[in-house]
Amino acid sequence: MGRKFLVALGGAALALSLAACSGGGAGSGDKTGDEKPSDLTIGVSMPTQTSERWIADGNAVKSKLEAKGYKVDLQYAGDDIPTQSQQVDQMITQGADVLILAAIDGTALSSQLQAAAAAKIPVISYDRLIRGSKDVDFYVSFDNYKVGVAQGTALLVGLGLLNKDGTKGTAKGPLNVELFAGSLDDNNTQYFFGGAMDTLKPFIEDGTLVVKSKQTTPEQVAILRWQQETAQKRMENLLTSSYNDGSKVDGVLSPYDGISRGIITALQNAGYGKGAKKLPVVTGQDAEIASIKLINDGVQSSTVFKDTRLLAEQAVNAAEAFLQKKQPQANDTETYNNGVKVVPAYLLPIATVYKDDIKATLIDSGYWTAEEVAAGQAKK
Repeated sequence: MGRKFLVALGGAALALSLAACSGGGAGSGDKTGDEKPSDLTIGVSMPTQTSERWIADGNAVKSKLEAKGYKVDLQYAGDDIPTQSQQVDQMITQGADVLILAAIDGTALSSQLQAAAAAKIPVISYDRLIRGSKDVDFYVSFDNYKVGVAQGTALLVGLGLLNKDGTKGTAKGPLNVELFAGSLDDNNTQYFFGGAMDTLKPFIEDGTLVVKSKQTTPEQVAILRWQQETAQKRMENLLTSSYNDGSKVDGVLSPYDGISRGIITALQNAGYGKGAKKLPVVTGQDAEIASIKLINDGVQSSTVFKDTRLLAEQAVNAAEAFLQKKQPQANDTETYNNGVKVVPAYLLPIATVYKDDIKATLIDSGYWTAEEVAAGQAKK
């Protein structure tokens, strides 16, 4: 699951053009790029409102665009692929000038992208790379392989096998761990899991870490739609099938905070966290407020923080560049092969958050307040 494998996921299309499709707007091919922002509409499609992360993304993109004077059509698809397809179709027919799309399924919007290209509407893939289409013009995200490396490293740090500075820790194996991955229809899942497994593999191979369930492939450990309830059920099944001999789980690789909370619920229901039966180390991602409280309370071990305010800003920058007939600035033109082309991308940095990082990384930056962390709930 290393970088070479991940970069090759799209097949032999690496040599295809890196240049984004040009275009000014639907039904407006004669636009010059000199229009006022109030004359232009940006369609924004987000996958779901069940995750506070996507609500924050949608609101951030919308508010930043509106602050510049653009009209914004923001739609949430309720994790339903046909709904998202219909919403994007509607954005195109109603004359959107740019589309910013966070796809539910990275392969399910091909016909919509073809229609957008025919109408000369630039398409920005937001955080989740849209696969199998030449009509993706730009990608804004984080270095998702590094996210996986950070999650794997955080698991090792939590277990005491490594120190935060990367030096060897004092813990000794064997330690029992279980692995979780995100939804297989999300392109990011392969990068997250690949980075994590590249980090954990040496410890698994030398016996320091033991995956008692023997479930180690993405197909075995994936959680469809990243659902908390699905993760809880899988953890319950793992405890029943692999830990009914009195052994205990020491750590769990979790790729997302919602999945982490499902895992933790299953563990707590099985008696972990009570008396001498300590909760395992559980990783996460997205710095969701409910999980930040759990980290602050010593329940969840860590999360990977991806500042969606910066991601929204880059999406807006890319949209403005297209509207001005320019090519958005990319800082990666090699990694993100969607199976048909290498999509130029702008990647943002990440940060691992343990309990002692909450104030400096999240509170002092204004992402969450101390009151929200204490309550485990965002203010309305």
